[in-house]
Amino acid sequence: MGAGHNAPVPYAEITTPDDDRIADYRALTDVELRTRWEPPNGLFIAEGELVIRRALRVGYRLRSVLVDEKRVNQLTDLPDDAVVYAGAPPVLESITGFHVHRGVLASFHRRPLPELPDLLAKARRLAVLEGLNTHTNLGALFRSAAALGIDAVVLSPDCADPLYRRSVRVSMGEVFAIPYAKTENWAEALDTVRAAGFTLLAMTPGADTVPLAQLTDAQRERPALLLGAEGPGLTRRAMAASDVRVSIPMHAGVDSLNVATAAAIAFYELSR
Repeated sequence: MGAGHNAPVPYAEITTPDDDRIADYRALTDVELRTRWEPPNGLFIAEGELVIRRALRVGYRLRSVLVDEKRVNQLTDLPDDAVVYAGAPPVLESITGFHVHRGVLASFHRRPLPELPDLLAKARRLAVLEGLNTHTNLGALFRSAAALGIDAVVLSPDCADPLYRRSVRVSMGEVFAIPYAKTENWAEALDTVRAAGFTLLAMTPGADTVPLAQLTDAQRERPALLLGAEGPGLTRRAMAASDVRVSIPMHAGVDSLNVATAAAIAFYELSR
């Protein structure tokens, strides 16, 4: 995608937000509605050329594109069978609920998630996330995981959707680069991770913790970093299932970090 496309891109003009063809894109700022619409319909929304290009590169199948009509001929290297809808900015805003300042959105088909044992068999370093329900934190965490040597992510049942538009955008499309599994039975999932040979490292600011830099070689061999939600942190059950409680030493009386920031520091330390 980008400038320099010679032949005009064929597209269907959208002039009203009530057009049934663009149902995938309605009310994108309504989290509750999108949660009810996207996973059951097997779709997710990507925003911006960079993110869309990354989704295409890893093999997600395109459903359609919705673009500012002034930018339609910038859409180079789309699949030959791409369905493109174009409209004026006010129409796009009335459809989506926000100003589409990146100029282009795309709807993609989701793919089946891997089974947990298959995910674990191909990974050496894991992030195991419990109750992370903030899309921005989740997106930032996936971006750090991709950059800092994490092979896969395991999500508890109450985690946010990594393919929600805001998560995808904050991750800059890196949610597509990291395989992940979402489990229904969390206690069983934690047992499965340990049984696969991983050391569960519970990240907590509490007492009786081991600073990450002091982990032994054996504890670093196949680490699974267990992270909880902003505020409540890890549940007692998760803490009890862990092998080691770990922390990041901090100064000046600060007792905690944003979970995505803490994760990035820990990922770097574990991949050294």
